[in-house]
Amino acid sequence: MTLDQKDYINYLPEVRALVNRVVQRNMAEGILFSAGTDTSIIAYEAVKYNPNLPALTMAFKHGDPKDTEYVKTMVSFLKLKDHKTHVFERDDVLKNVPNVVEIVKSFDPMEVRNSMPVYIGLTLMKARGVNSVFTGDALDELFGYPWMFHLSEAELMHKFQDMWGEMGFTSIPMGKAVGVTIKPPYLDPEFMEYTKKLPIKLKINFHEGVKYSKWIMRKAYEDLIPKEVVWRPKAPLEQGTGTAALRTFLADEVSDAEFEKKKKRILEEDDVKIGEKEQLIYYEYFRKIFGKPSDVFNDKSKGKQCPYCKSYVKTKIAFCKVCGAYPI
Repeated sequence: MTLDQKDYINYLPEVRALVNRVVQRNMAEGILFSAGTDTSIIAYEAVKYNPNLPALTMAFKHGDPKDTEYVKTMVSFLKLKDHKTHVFERDDVLKNVPNVVEIVKSFDPMEVRNSMPVYIGLTLMKARGVNSVFTGDALDELFGYPWMFHLSEAELMHKFQDMWGEMGFTSIPMGKAVGVTIKPPYLDPEFMEYTKKLPIKLKINFHEGVKYSKWIMRKAYEDLIPKEVVWRPKAPLEQGTGTAALRTFLADEVSDAEFEKKKKRILEEDDVKIGEKEQLIYYEYFRKIFGKPSDVFNDKSKGKQCPYCKSYVKTKIAFCKVCGAYPI
């Protein structure tokens, strides 16, 4: 849908003023910085009040972090003097898997992959004496993901309502676990109320022939932040940090024969279907910490039982937050 300037021009100063207010109101001592649209906008506003804002970027040594070049651009643009990139390795991941699994209470591979760099980053920030951290949580849920682009406006509204009823962010319990307060400006009630009411065409629309989410946010800052950053395509955290590589990297930790043997035993004893080697590693820690999923998540009033792990989960989007199965 092509927009005339009159359709959005009055929103631009409103959006900038709103973001500025919620960043001020939720000021943090540091930021986990990916240089995605979400954290770049927060950082742009935050350095007005703290030019020496500590910033930390995470990168998995054995992956292909997509954030790297964008981070360099933004660090230079914002003149972030206290920015560090921490490269973490195989041993860091394996050492922290039990902690992450215990905090997120899940063996969903994507959840653990996405949470791992955040957890390691938070522990490093705490060690630097940073006691509160900005995150860009909630902007995707409020404005939409690329996988929603094919939906009609009516379907989008329905999907948004379902997501808003279920959204949760592992950064918050992980921060609590390490003693760092998470400050997510986009979860500020004023920001959420405003953005939930925005017309769909301002949330998802085209720029130079490409469809984007967060359209009005990007438009509001396109003359203030480098365009290659503000119009950066969405990169999930696992792609930005390179932890997407864990899927194949951790597969080397388990032989094919061992995987098939354990997969069969877990299905027989726990009635849990393990799909891949990475998930097996996470499940073994989950099982040791919590027990069988069917015993841990056994409240039938939650609604739906996952056919893969037998957990009862509350979901309107057919997703099992315990094992990551979709659709269920």
